Amino acid sequence: MTKHKILVIDDEAEICDALKMFLTQKGYDVMATTSATEGIELVKTEKPKVILLDIRMPDMTGLEAIKKIREVDENVGIIMATAVVDEDIAKETIKLGASDYIIKPFDLDYLERSLLVKISTLT
Repeated sequence: MTKHKILVIDDEAEICDALKMFLTQKGYDVMATTSATEGIELVKTEKPKVILLDIRMPDMTGLEAIKKIREVDENVGIIMATAVVDEDIAKETIKLGASDYIIKPFDLDYLERSLLVKISTLT
């Protein structure tokens, strides 16, 4: 079985570490970064299948990051994973190509199901 690459982009190192540990235990090949700029570079070099992306980061917003990610890879799956509860932002991220908008603290079972659904549509 091929391990699918997942990229976590979140400015909170603890969130990156927790998601990396959880998803690695589930059999994914996980990379994590606290920088949207670095995350975009990882999209170029590592070609992840799905990205878990935060909305608020110091170097750019999640909306800006989605646009830049889409310039690099228009097919990569993007799931917003954020503490920002904002219906307008959620709608905008979906419009820009995110497949889901998950609010922190995460329901890890829901997160895993969302990943599985996104991966199944990409393979």
